[in-house]
Amino acid sequence: MVEIKIDYQGELRCRAVHGPSGTVLETDAPVDNNGRGESFSPTDLVATALGVCMTTVMGIVARRKEIDLEGMKVTVRKHMSADTPRRIARLEVDLEMPLPADHPERRLLESTGNGCPVHHSLHPDVEVVLNWSWQ
Repeated sequence: MVEIKIDYQGELRCRAVHGPSGTVLETDAPVDNNGRGESFSPTDLVATALGVCMTTVMGIVARRKEIDLEGMKVTVRKHMSADTPRRIARLEVDLEMPLPADHPERRLLESTGNGCPVHHSLHPDVEVVLNWSWQ
């Protein structure tokens, strides 16, 4: 169990403290939802969590298999719904892999990324599009 403490700072801003490390993360509401957009919004963090989770679990498998993934790049584009309730409608994830397309562990790495805990935690109505690019 991990505890995260959150303090509302006013003006639609929050300060979250990660219990185990003490790392601080600040959020702001997006401009299109009454905020200033000066930091990650809560839904930005969901998009970020997906990209980082995919990267991390692939890194775990790559380390075990002695595959160098240094230089891997991931970009996540978040699309909000136009209807109500306001929600994440689509997450597009571009994964630039620093390995050749014919790498023998390609399928393992792709299935590992697809199977990350955040991806499994997303509501099925959130469309997730994965665009893999191999060197």
